[in-house]
Amino acid sequence: MESLRRVHATLHRLPGEKARVILGVVASGNLEVLAERVLEDGVCEVHVSTAVAGYGEIWTAVVADFIEQYSPGGVRFSINDAGARPDAVLLRLAQVCHALME
Repeated sequence: MESLRRVHATLHRLPGEKARVILGVVASGNLEVLAERVLEDGVCEVHVSTAVAGYGEIWTAVVADFIEQYSPGGVRFSINDAGARPDAVLLRLAQVCHALME
């Protein structure tokens, strides 16, 4: 198991009023994401627990792309990964943001 934590400044708060959302499953090639509105509006945290060690640089790049695209201020994301590809990670993060904005 490898654990990573990234904190990012964001431009704005992610719209919506839902307090938390969980999506996905922890299964081979997939991941689960829990999103919680527990931070200040200009901050986003991403915690990753992954069964696949040695991909810290890729996680950093994927998370940075996501933050740049969505600027999800005020939200902490907890990711439980079972070997998901970067495109699946971005898709699941986008899905959880859209669910928070409903």
